Amino acid sequence: MAMYPEIMVIPMREELTRLGIEELRTPEEVDRAMSQSGTTMVVVNSICGCAAGRMRPAVRLALQNATTRPDKSFSVFAGQDKEATDRARSYFTDQMPSSPSIAILRDGKLVYMMPRRDIESREAPAIAADLKAALDEFRGKPATV
Repeated sequence: MAMYPEIMVIPMREELTRLGIEELRTPEEVDRAMSQSGTTMVVVNSICGCAAGRMRPAVRLALQNATTRPDKSFSVFAGQDKEATDRARSYFTDQMPSSPSIAILRDGKLVYMMPRRDIESREAPAIAADLKAALDEFRGKPATV
């Protein structure tokens, strides 16, 4: 059961889907997404203020300024799509559940994790710089202009 009425979270979902990030709402969708090869970014979205004021703007900035982009980008919404979020977190090996958070996987294996503690006390440009560096390091596809 969702924590909030869906009408409240639609704008928060759309803030990421407008960037081309595909939302995963079921465990089956998560498994299909994670079975693909290449670099995958997974954003654990949240209704909290640090997601709104820091994480989502940082993802937008990072994707706008990255020299490489992940091959695929997905999001799950903590507190709304519990089963999908739990399944996504099962791929984040040896990481405590955290929302919001951003993970990068390479061929289904976690290579980078930015948990809430690295988001909540920093501003969006600093978060975006770290995410951009991680995207460049783990080499997705070249960004197109």
